[in-house]
Amino acid sequence: MSAEASVGSHAADSAQSAVSQPACLHTDEHRNQGLLGSKYIKLNVGGSLHYTTIQTLSKEDSLLRSMCNGETDVTIDSEGWVVLDRSGRHFELVLNFLRDGSVPLPEDHRELDEVLKEAQYYRVQGLVQHCLSVMQKQKDVFESVCRIPMITSAKEEQRMIATCRKPVVKLQNNRGNNKYSYTSNSDDNLLKNIELFDKLVLRFNGRVLFVKDVLGDEICCWSFYGEGRKIAEVCCTSIVYATEKKQTKVEFPEARIFEETLNILIYENNRGSGPGGLHLLDSRGSGSSLGAGQSEEEGAVGGDRRVRRIHVRRHIMHDERGHGQQTVYKD
Repeated sequence: MSAEASVGSHAADSAQSAVSQPACLHTDEHRNQGLLGSKYIKLNVGGSLHYTTIQTLSKEDSLLRSMCNGETDVTIDSEGWVVLDRSGRHFELVLNFLRDGSVPLPEDHRELDEVLKEAQYYRVQGLVQHCLSVMQKQKDVFESVCRIPMITSAKEEQRMIATCRKPVVKLQNNRGNNKYSYTSNSDDNLLKNIELFDKLVLRFNGRVLFVKDVLGDEICCWSFYGEGRKIAEVCCTSIVYATEKKQTKVEFPEARIFEETLNILIYENNRGSGPGGLHLLDSRGSGSSLGAGQSEEEGAVGGDRRVRRIHVRRHIMHDERGHGQQTVYKD
């Protein structure tokens, strides 16, 4: 064989060898060429092996597309696997989203957050928005669930009310703090007050902070707070006399409690702050009147600001009095 033929044959072998080499090698020259010369790609993501196409990885303007077109350097091992130094736990989910355009996401909040982090790393914006949308829906569902704080001390209660930006409705009930027996209807009325509290929590959750306090001195008392101060109070208990002994009577002024709950919404999201809002809340309109058997007391708190203390007026029924006893009225 002549020298020219030998040289020509050697050049042809070199060209064929160059074509048969992998699309991306460790050298900078081949890294910059990307993976455009290949149709399929093998990915090793933190030890998790995946086999897909360049077309799938290039569907969105992401880090994976930039790896394919040579904008981002890639590392390939001796067996031709593109190595990514990330956890492979959720990478299959990322690939499925690129393939189908949508994918079911895990319900667990922690796993969903992990998927979001992977989508943000690979810059797959469609999956990022999908994760954020599902998280917002979960948040809306969680916010509709009742959450009643447990008060362990008076300081904790005062601090929570003072720092809360929402109006506060507190039900204070302590059945153990009673040295007198209950009347025949007191137990039922006490349970009705508690049930009403639960219903109001379900109805106004997210707009009002509801607090159930079982450590106070009152047996059954509603308190309403706005802008960190007490606006109104409805006391549902009183002492009555019957057959030569004292009894604790618990009432259920549902209409009054519901009215004060609606009234306290003036302070929702700091609305009604200022003289106009205070005037609306602290004054009684001509169309609003106390129900039969109710009394209202006002105590000054810092100038013109007053706390309405409403006590249901109690009276002794005729059949509750002993013969010859006078009827005793007591607030």
